[in-house]
Amino acid sequence: MRLSTGRHRRTRTLSIAAAVALSAGVGGVYLGLSGGGAEAAATTVTVSSTAHLESAVKNAAAGTVIQVRGGTYYPTATLKSTAGGTASNRITLRAYGSEKVRIDGSKLPAGSWLTGIYGSYWTVQNLTFQHSPAQGLVVTSSTGGVFKNLVTANNGDSGFTLRGDNTVDNLVQNLDSYGNYDPAGHGQNADGIAIKFGSGTGNKVTGARLYNNSDDGLDLWQFSSPVTIEHSWAYGNGRNRWNDSAFEGNGNGFKLGGGGVAVAHVVNNNAAWDNTLNGFTENSNTGAIVLNRNTAYANAQAGFYFATGKARLARNLAVSDKGGLDKLGPKTVSAANNWDGGVGTPAFRSTDATSAYGVRKPNGSLPATTFLTTGSTTIGSTMN
Repeated sequence: MRLSTGRHRRTRTLSIAAAVALSAGVGGVYLGLSGGGAEAAATTVTVSSTAHLESAVKNAAAGTVIQVRGGTYYPTATLKSTAGGTASNRITLRAYGSEKVRIDGSKLPAGSWLTGIYGSYWTVQNLTFQHSPAQGLVVTSSTGGVFKNLVTANNGDSGFTLRGDNTVDNLVQNLDSYGNYDPAGHGQNADGIAIKFGSGTGNKVTGARLYNNSDDGLDLWQFSSPVTIEHSWAYGNGRNRWNDSAFEGNGNGFKLGGGGVAVAHVVNNNAAWDNTLNGFTENSNTGAIVLNRNTAYANAQAGFYFATGKARLARNLAVSDKGGLDKLGPKTVSAANNWDGGVGTPAFRSTDATSAYGVRKPNGSLPATTFLTTGSTTIGSTMN
């Protein structure tokens, strides 16, 4: 059933289409016209089977709210929508109440994405996207999207992807993205979150945990507009956890560009640790990237690698990075970081990362931890 966006008047009589939908087991509220004319849009659709989920996503329209009952769903084709909402009439895909929902790509054809959204003003919330043959969740040329309290785990390429021109004012909040690995590329492509190959202002990532991915925690390759990254953690990326004898994963915590694009991303109050390359890197982005109050700890290469661009670093903290605390070029502006002259290195309250893997707070925000905290009000991540 395709959901209409036509206007309606009050009636006590269900439309034929609504009755058919309800008899098929798709719950929800439908209003229709008793005497003919255009049908109204579904306001809320509650689904409890894979077939109903596939139909609801395919037929979504502005104003549709899709609530998914608890359980694991196994689509046989990519969940795909080209529909868009509006700022006042969004499309919502979310778990029903506090129920746990897993959308699993184990039954998809090789090379398939699990979910692809090609529209604006979507809210996707409180869902897990896992075990896709390729990307977990891909959002293309979206304006005003909200992607909140999601998990993208153990997919065959990047867990979460924003891409395309006209990618504007999207919020990615409280994402856990881990264990993503692309066997076809021997691990060289699967990031926790990829904001790549596109442009558009106002995009923000906050409260993310990006860990144990085969490539990078976060990758901004060839995204030509500034992205804001804040209060997020990237750790354990780039290690060969899949016994791949030809493994090619990179393992930067935050890869902040590349591909010939110069762009001034904003990176505030994040932490990167135990990655197999750098904690934070320009990756040849020559733009004036701004980094304030970030912490890099025990990465295999540099804590902060900004050797060619015009990055501006202030009040950052690097400790025990095996390739050096910082590798900065002559155009980089560095002040009040712990590698700068006269700046002390405060002691960490804890270097035990166990609590950083813990359960998130009820609102989805990062777990409370003393790991890598110092109590300083001037330098390093606050780890919240």
